[in-house]
Amino acid sequence: MPFFDFLFKSFKNHPLSKLEKICQYRFRNRSYLYQAFTHRSVSSEPRENYERLEFLGDAVIDIVVSRELMREFPEGDEGILTQKRSALVQKSFLATMGQLLTLLDFIKIEETVDLKQEKIAVKQSANLYEALLGAIFLDGGFEPTKKLILNTIWTHRHEAWKSVNHKGQLIELCHMKQLKNPKFLVTDVSGPDHQKLFEVHVKIGEVVYPSGIGTNKKAAEQHAAQNTMEALQD
Repeated sequence: MPFFDFLFKSFKNHPLSKLEKICQYRFRNRSYLYQAFTHRSVSSEPRENYERLEFLGDAVIDIVVSRELMREFPEGDEGILTQKRSALVQKSFLATMGQLLTLLDFIKIEETVDLKQEKIAVKQSANLYEALLGAIFLDGGFEPTKKLILNTIWTHRHEAWKSVNHKGQLIELCHMKQLKNPKFLVTDVSGPDHQKLFEVHVKIGEVVYPSGIGTNKKAAEQHAAQNTMEALQD
């Protein structure tokens, strides 16, 4: 990639060399690393900014997280696995992972993009995290990419599962759209006492939305709230 060629000679003193130590991975082809931290404002050429790598990283996260969830919840059905995965792949949590690795310190971006604005900083942090994973995947394959995901997302998974309040977000969304407050209705409880599954529907006015499933009422309500928000936003 000619766009990055001039950087190779001075890489030893380049800030990105520090990033290799942080993520515990040494690139063989550092063009991928440079690309992963180049914002579109610097180059709109698809092979010279992070957007393609971000796309790839997002897909790898889904694969790794889905596999680990199936191991952790061997009896979990699709509803529970989807609920858990959604919390781990949401942009706000990926941004936290990017902050953990201090990725914004390494971005190459035009000054016209104001990283002091929280919304912009969160978005860029998440994008860089996904792009970094995409770059590692192209450079070294699945195993080192998986290792970084396990050391970040999976290590901190319980924080993500605790922090998401879909129910509260749904109530805010209803207020914003001038809808009635949502009602959460338990429509089914199944399974033995030690392993019950709850099914909850959300009703807003006269409209009933897709159900949510969880191992307790609270978890089912959160899942139902998440499904309802997706339906309302569609």
